[in-house]
Amino acid sequence: MIPTRLCERALHAARAAALLVATPLALSAQTIAITGGKVYPVSGPPIENGTVVIRDGKILAVGASVDVPNDAQRIDASGKWVTPGLINAATQLGLVEIGAVAETREASARGRDNVAAAFTAWEGFNPASVMLAPAREDGITSAVVVPGGGLIAGQAALIDLVEGSTSDMIRRAPVAMVGQVGASEQAGVSARGELIVRMRELLEDARTFSRRRTAYEAGDTRTFAASRLDLEALIPVVEGRLPLLLTADKASDIEAALKLARDFGLRLMIGGGAEAWMVADKLATARVPVLTGAMNNIPGSFAALGTRQENPALLRRAGVQLAIIGNAGGGDEEAFNARNVRFEAGNAVAYGLAWNDALRAVTLTPAEIFGVESRVGSLAAGRDANVVVWTGDPFEFATRAERVFIRGREAPRSSRQDMLTERYKTLPPAYGAPKPR
Repeated sequence: MIPTRLCERALHAARAAALLVATPLALSAQTIAITGGKVYPVSGPPIENGTVVIRDGKILAVGASVDVPNDAQRIDASGKWVTPGLINAATQLGLVEIGAVAETREASARGRDNVAAAFTAWEGFNPASVMLAPAREDGITSAVVVPGGGLIAGQAALIDLVEGSTSDMIRRAPVAMVGQVGASEQAGVSARGELIVRMRELLEDARTFSRRRTAYEAGDTRTFAASRLDLEALIPVVEGRLPLLLTADKASDIEAALKLARDFGLRLMIGGGAEAWMVADKLATARVPVLTGAMNNIPGSFAALGTRQENPALLRRAGVQLAIIGNAGGGDEEAFNARNVRFEAGNAVAYGLAWNDALRAVTLTPAEIFGVESRVGSLAAGRDANVVVWTGDPFEFATRAERVFIRGREAPRSSRQDMLTERYKTLPPAYGAPKPR
């Protein structure tokens, strides 16, 4: 006979397990109505005194005259601003924890001869990273995690900053192949011209490999410039199915990238783009999106001597599809600065970018660029409920993200910064605080 106490413990454990299984379902089935705020759908005009209804992790309705379900949890957003969750389109969130500690860096692969096209950066993603919570607290609900280094760094993924495992967080992978045409030393060559030759050789070999796989397996081909896995990973790029995100700051490097795209039929994106404003018309004609920022007016390298904070405004004025990220050479692509994307957008507005264009550049445009616009980036019925309630203009420094919802679930507000602030808000006498009398 099993002892009564043991039976009670087993029953208790079973109930607890059932509760754990039921909790996510209950949370996802929750109905929430955010009412009374100024709603910015992005895909349409602002809505005064608007309502956003969320159910089962999706947006059920958005508008000024929306029926609120009787079972909805109401959130009064009167005097507040309501927007889609922000998307930072170039980060190393979850890939780098402490830049100076090698064992916490997962963003760069060694590859072969500075080519790591097969490297899937998200395989090393840390879903428990302490950098995720502060990003969420500042309204970042999605991010693109990108590898770095070499000639071809590897593949990027778009994640949602939900709590859970890596597989829970990944929304789409891969979303781009990442490389660069502006740093010869990183590519293992001595000059920019040699770098371009190397890139051409690599793309040509990938195209040839895709046509002659059988011969390759039989050992009946010439030697290629990359490994089999890297060549296979590049096939979607040369076939135009996967975008190639090339980092380039110098105007002449951007033009070289545009020529590569024309010659090989690539879906090109430019990252960094400090001098992109100089070739804005060519980028617009080629329909090449640019991922750039507006925080810095001091060049970080000789390749960015023409950097200027009007860059985003000038690009949009020319008709270039724009996503705002950390400014080229400014370090904002690093994990701890991922939340600064809203300040990049605010600076872009201060230097001539229309406010609506700035909001679009951190919401719907990156979603469009990476092919997830039917799910995130705007507030519309059927979209996933990535929603932020702000105390005011999200591009103002003093504004706070008061409530953050990701896939319909409210994100917890307990970052390491919060805990440290609370712990050291009042110093004990031993650390210099006046002793009580």
